[in-house]
Amino acid sequence: MKNLFQASRVLLLDMASTVCFLAVYLLTGSILWAVTLGMALGIGQIAWELIRKRPIEALQWLSLLIILASGSATFFTSDPVFVMLKPTAIYIVVGIVMLKRGWMTRYLPPIAQATVPDLGITFGYIWAGLMFFSAALNIVLALLLDPAAWAAVKSVWAIGSKFALFGIQYAVMKSTGVRRARAMMAAT
Repeated sequence: MKNLFQASRVLLLDMASTVCFLAVYLLTGSILWAVTLGMALGIGQIAWELIRKRPIEALQWLSLLIILASGSATFFTSDPVFVMLKPTAIYIVVGIVMLKRGWMTRYLPPIAQATVPDLGITFGYIWAGLMFFSAALNIVLALLLDPAAWAAVKSVWAIGSKFALFGIQYAVMKSTGVRRARAMMAAT
């Protein structure tokens, strides 16, 4: 259970800017406030890691770059359709980055790295697939829904799909890891 909470913590920290943006937008209805606070949180997270002299992974840098670029573009356009379509590009870029073999290793506890590293690679590609599917879904939602409905549906999908896949991944990796560990112990 400790490993689940540890992995969940890393996932939540990586999603914090997105969660902040969605929460502020749903509470205030202000895209500008939501973008501003999401950008500030993203900058703050990277700054905190730099202060603590911790390495910053490529996905973290990409996340910050996307937050800053898309947030700045939002300030200049203030176009609701642009704001709603913007996540499509983000999902595609993140999906492409997630196609890098082994990117998920950072999220795996040592025991999983030792017993199910192959599943970490497989699920890395599944996560990339989720990003590409989310990009396509976002185009449909942005073109069919008004901004308030889009934000509500997007919030549920963005968070729900990631937690669902995370839960499936955890269950599969945990059960496979336990089975493999037992088999290795029986063999010795």
